[in-house]
Amino acid sequence: MTVAEFENYAINICVTIFMVWMVFIIWRLGKESGGGKWAYIALSLALGLGFVGFIAKIILVEFVLEGE
Repeated sequence: MTVAEFENYAINICVTIFMVWMVFIIWRLGKESGGGKWAYIALSLALGLGFVGFIAKIILVEFVLEGE
């Protein structure tokens, strides 16, 4: 295993763990806010949009680099 392969695996594992932790934080904020279903949906959309952007970037980079 080269250093680049190790770094790739390590960053993917660490980012996955971080995303799961952030989902737990979003869930907890929604639960403790007392705002009901709509407050939870707003928190999930606002804070979870970063996840969508990060995952979309990874997918797009893979497709663009695969095409070269």
